[in-house]
Amino acid sequence: MSPPYERIIVATPTKEASARLGVELNGINTISESERKGETRSLFWPWFAANVSVLGIGYGSFLLAFKVSFAQAVLVGVIGIVVSFVLCGFVAIAGKRGSAPTMVLSRAAFGVRGNTVPSILSWILTVGWETVLTSLAVLATATVFTRLGWDGGTTTKVVALIVVALLIITGGVLGFNVIMRLQRWITIATAILTVIYIVLTVNSINWTAISALPSGATPAVIGGLVFMMTGFGLGWVNAASDYSRYLPRTAKSSGVVGWTAFGSSLAPVVLLIFGLLLAGSSGKLNAAIYNDPIGALSSILPIWFLIPFIIVAILGLVGGAVLDIYSSGLALLTAGIRIPRPVAAGVDGVIMILGSIYVVFVASDFFFPFQGFLITLGVPVAAWCGIFLADILLRKKDYSEKDLYASSGRYGAVRWQAIILLVVATGFGWGLVTNTYAPWLQWQGYLFGATKGAFRVDWSGSNLGVLLALVIGFVGTLIFSRAAVRRQESLK
Repeated sequence: MSPPYERIIVATPTKEASARLGVELNGINTISESERKGETRSLFWPWFAANVSVLGIGYGSFLLAFKVSFAQAVLVGVIGIVVSFVLCGFVAIAGKRGSAPTMVLSRAAFGVRGNTVPSILSWILTVGWETVLTSLAVLATATVFTRLGWDGGTTTKVVALIVVALLIITGGVLGFNVIMRLQRWITIATAILTVIYIVLTVNSINWTAISALPSGATPAVIGGLVFMMTGFGLGWVNAASDYSRYLPRTAKSSGVVGWTAFGSSLAPVVLLIFGLLLAGSSGKLNAAIYNDPIGALSSILPIWFLIPFIIVAILGLVGGAVLDIYSSGLALLTAGIRIPRPVAAGVDGVIMILGSIYVVFVASDFFFPFQGFLITLGVPVAAWCGIFLADILLRKKDYSEKDLYASSGRYGAVRWQAIILLVVATGFGWGLVTNTYAPWLQWQGYLFGATKGAFRVDWSGSNLGVLLALVIGFVGTLIFSRAAVRRQESLK
């Protein structure tokens, strides 16, 4: 018999109750056959809306900080975005095969109890992204208000934080159906207004300055590639199945991968290239983006478009944060917290607000804590991603639904092999990244201390550890878990 904890989290609410309350009551349970619906192309809307934010333009400045040329930046930016979101597409296959959230399906690789470790990691990552996106929306609002001659001080920031947080938390609490409808409208509105932004600011491009950007060495190029992967797809892999789990199991895997990757990558690729053009054209704008990425982009706009700009900026950020708060609530439940899914989303919303208060009112800048956050969590997330992707590849059958919720089932309580592999990959990964963005993170990069000469000097800023963690997790699982997966799938 399953422990009481497992019986509680598996319970499936009725469709009638969900419809009556207007709130999705499904938590981390398997989605019933009657609720599986839609086609793979429906995945385009949530993923496009979550990544159409004008923050993508700001990434042009972030990428040029690696001292690479425009051509190099375009190359590594496009590769980093597309490849990392293709990884999300492969993770999403598990959702339609198992009809459960990403971190529940991860139990097959780590064990029902052992999966608490990556679940907590996933929760921290998604709550962190919620905080980043909310903070950006508040900072951008204050900047635009100041430029309009209005009060952009503390009062404006407080009101903006309340409004943005309410939008995000409401979407997260209401759940899947509301999110899917909301993201469609956010996609349309932000796409139109973003195109207008590009048209209005295209005259700020200075091709002479762009062509004068010097080329960077190979370590700088690799560092930029890793940053783009962690800033985009690797920030979403832990949630990719949360939106494909409602699809019928007959949906084509190629469609799941294709529409997830296409919807996620389309806007960031366009926005990044335009951001590179803007940042490469003006050193002043490039520097301003470090402190307030979106607000700085308003400085080159005509006054009359500032209100539409702040609307599109907030909508884009809300679109991403809504998906994050929904997935962070699911990760919290998977970690073992026994509360309803809407309550979990509310809890995460409170933490998001507290984090945003620190970023907006205490932190001296945005870019440095943001970079430190991405690097530190990027390593273990990459390791988990490698393990999970290899586990998906090894499986020839659909997941056993009941065993995902029972420690005595085929997936076991703890699969120590996966836990040890996660720890080893993270250990090597953190040893080969450098993180000087906060005093308490400077212990990272310890393996560079064991090297000598040019390698340590040239490669210490390349963040090779993220790619190494991904490879160790993937290859290690293929080598050591093949027999275990076969035994699992042989059970009746």
